[in-house]
Amino acid sequence: MRTIDDLDVAGKRVLVRADLNVPIEDGRITDDGRIRAGLPTISTLRERGAKVIVCAHLGRPKGEPRPEFSLAPVAARLGELLGAEVAFASDVAGESARTTAGGLADGEVALLENLRFEPGETSKDDAERGAFADRLAALAELYVGDGFGAVHRRHASVFDVPKRLPHAAGGLIATEVAVLERLTEDVARPYAVVLGGSKVSDKLGVIDNLLGKADRILVGGGMVFTFLRAQGHEVGGSLLEEDQLDTVREYLRRAREAGVEFVLPVDIVAATAFAADAPHDVVPADAIPADRLGLDIGPESGKLFAARLADAATVFWNGPMGVFEMEPYSHGTRAVAQGLVDSGAFTVVGGGDSAAAVRRLGFAEDGFSHISTGGGASLEYLEGKALPGLQALED
Repeated sequence: MRTIDDLDVAGKRVLVRADLNVPIEDGRITDDGRIRAGLPTISTLRERGAKVIVCAHLGRPKGEPRPEFSLAPVAARLGELLGAEVAFASDVAGESARTTAGGLADGEVALLENLRFEPGETSKDDAERGAFADRLAALAELYVGDGFGAVHRRHASVFDVPKRLPHAAGGLIATEVAVLERLTEDVARPYAVVLGGSKVSDKLGVIDNLLGKADRILVGGGMVFTFLRAQGHEVGGSLLEEDQLDTVREYLRRAREAGVEFVLPVDIVAATAFAADAPHDVVPADAIPADRLGLDIGPESGKLFAARLADAATVFWNGPMGVFEMEPYSHGTRAVAQGLVDSGAFTVVGGGDSAAAVRRLGFAEDGFSHISTGGGASLEYLEGKALPGLQALED
């Protein structure tokens, strides 16, 4: 895979597919982590005299312009972080985009409007997607793929545009791939994997693949209740995927045969309702009251998980341990994050809600070896799947 070091970018229009899919509330960006992660590539291209045209998506506007999904606030924040004005095109690949891209001087930066305002971006029809890719590619002379959070999507800006322009991987993608290789090739052991989040079904592929690679798998979050029910325990009103019970039982059986340790919570914070101010208590994981729902792993589980991470040499973590956005149910996630920081291992926070959680809970990013910008992409890589965006860059 070529990198930007292999491209002669001076004086050329370079289309950078970035990942700027940041949370915005009331027009204000609440976590600019993904913008900051993309800065090194954009800054390097600027310094080398490129005319940088950044494209990205935000949310799921479903192929039509919607004001609440505009990238205008992102353009403003990107300019603040770069210390330079960022021109903003009011469309994706139309008249405004052509005028904005064409008016750039060497070292200047522009941001196009949300890619997903165009139905061709996400279309499953090759011709429709290709027609949009033609329009997007016409804006530039070179392409740099740097939106790791989207490389598992067969979208026009990720998969089709690189086929139309000389291309290379940006620094962020190169870093993400190098980190994931450390999680899949010649892994330093013991190798511990922490999985959380709401649904077992979101993690089936990665669990299946890691059963032959990880030394221990720690499970928390909403998905743990399917594991507890599979063992015959009451889970009350907790999140449960009944259709995955047999699959989970099979995973537990295979883990025993393979010598992979499955670590499940020993206690749960169970509440009367899904609310921060709802009455809640710590209960044994195998004795959740029928009229309660679990919203976090309990304090003893936090200690157990930290202890099972203490001697690890490699840790991958994807998914919070509870509803961390509500303070009463944030302590399990905090315990795991602290366990990673204290472990001395090569620690990877696998993007998505996990990355948001460590920032929201006040952890310094340099306390972890790597915080990924792509939760879904990281998981699919660990499942052993081919990622379209990486394949396109390797061609």
